[in-house]
Amino acid sequence: MRLTEVPGRALAVFAHPDDHEMACGGTLAAWSAAGSEIGVVVVNAGDKGSSDPGTDPQELTTRRRAEMDAAAALLGVVVEALGLPDGEVENSVGLRAELVAAIRRWRPEVLICPDPTARFFGDSYVNHHDHRVVGEAALDACAPMAASPLYFPEAGAAHAVPTVLLAGTLEPDCWVDVAATLDVKARALACHRSQLGGDDDDLAAELVAARAEQAGAAAAKAGVPGLRHAEGFRRLRLA
Repeated sequence: MRLTEVPGRALAVFAHPDDHEMACGGTLAAWSAAGSEIGVVVVNAGDKGSSDPGTDPQELTTRRRAEMDAAAALLGVVVEALGLPDGEVENSVGLRAELVAAIRRWRPEVLICPDPTARFFGDSYVNHHDHRVVGEAALDACAPMAASPLYFPEAGAAHAVPTVLLAGTLEPDCWVDVAATLDVKARALACHRSQLGGDDDDLAAELVAARAEQAGAAAAKAGVPGLRHAEGFRRLRLA
């Protein structure tokens, strides 16, 4: 289906500083432009996001936080960074408590997070440990914990999230038209210079356009035509 509803409040929970831009930046930008209040929880610091063995993890963390803040300003979202080291995050009581508190604080109508069941993409990519764990923890925090007052009562009043959108899924069943915000998404992604390997904004634009076209083609194949540039999700309706 084509998802056209705009939530009044939304929360995205992702692992690394550039994950939400890549996964759903066009959707977040579109909702923000339409008046949504949007929070983003970034769990990991991004301290291992380099193939250079001489990289100082703390310097990289500082740089990536600045990149993330610049991108957030373009998307129109508020970012909360938990700063856990890359590769060390687990679906722990502590992380679930943090995410329950964020859900109760933001009280979103829609929560977006990675699909923790998406492990292999073709035969050449294994989905990152952090992506899968953060997706799993976000779902656990959402259902049933944030909705039940007996879980983490110190984290605020219970809040039931009506809709969850799983990004990076192998089973998309709804799509958002992001043609109008493709440029914003590309510029937000381009803020992450440390990950793109230079100052080539065209690279970000090409990458964003290619992925959006792939999602649009997937939508058409599923019987949802007319989306040249899209972002796809698996939708869970919890309330």
